[in-house]
Amino acid sequence: MAQRQTHYEVLGVAPTANATDIKSAYRRAARATHPDHGGNAEDFARVTLAYETLIDPASRTRYDRSYGTESSYLRGKAPTREDDTGDAGQRGSMRFDTSGTRPSATTPTEYLPPLDAPGAVDRATSIRQVHGTPRKRGIFGAQARLARETRTVALLSRQVLTALPSARLINGLHAPGGGYIDHALLGGYRLALIHSMLLPKGVYRWDGDSLLRDGKHIEPPRITPVVHQMQSLFPELNVTGWTVLLAPDGNLHEPVIDYVRGGVPGDMSVANVVNAINLVREMKMFLGTGPAPHVVDRTILARLLGGMY
Repeated sequence: MAQRQTHYEVLGVAPTANATDIKSAYRRAARATHPDHGGNAEDFARVTLAYETLIDPASRTRYDRSYGTESSYLRGKAPTREDDTGDAGQRGSMRFDTSGTRPSATTPTEYLPPLDAPGAVDRATSIRQVHGTPRKRGIFGAQARLARETRTVALLSRQVLTALPSARLINGLHAPGGGYIDHALLGGYRLALIHSMLLPKGVYRWDGDSLLRDGKHIEPPRITPVVHQMQSLFPELNVTGWTVLLAPDGNLHEPVIDYVRGGVPGDMSVANVVNAINLVREMKMFLGTGPAPHVVDRTILARLLGGMY
């Protein structure tokens, strides 16, 4: 499955470029691609479309919230979700394998495109592991939600990112179909979407669809539709959803979750429910065992950062 080249890449500017930068880049790209100057008509059309989309604030906002998929075109080769299992996963990872062994999460980080290449995101942004912080949505901010998200960021930063140096955590994204994604954790060509709940200690039952305590139904965040939407927008990734149950006292082993058939967490499940200690273990397993866990794809990172609110 080919990767999408964003409008920012077409013009050779960063997603943070201002209107002046975009105009200057368009003039350079138009001169280089115009058929009257020996360029290619198709390339010139792409340059023009990129400029018209990014120069208008409203259309640029819509484009960013679509994660760079509107009116984009395809290039390159990256592992697909189908490549992410069995022998196909081995084939998909061969483009990164220069030693004869499968790359691991501790293999030195490789940036694609390289850090000195134009477009995508700049060097400082590319090497940063955490992007964004929990913040208000709209006029009013829910303090309980902000505190819960802050705890999740701290958990992932201290116990997951330290073990996965090439992983990138993006906080506060627009969901493609409306609403929000609390956290997105990118590792190679795998993406975990993470929401959280603060619940009293105790034993909870999860069967893959319903969360129960003492026979009482508790509604977890509706993350499944968002996972499907993001999987559609990022076909080159393996996307999964996770809801972490946090205990008020910070005990990573609480609440306790009793899994029944169909509810056991794993990378083949669209929606998973875990406590804090299991989230740490599952993230290390899910992100650290992909076909290229040492890779930071700067094009994908740029598209995710464009979806931040």
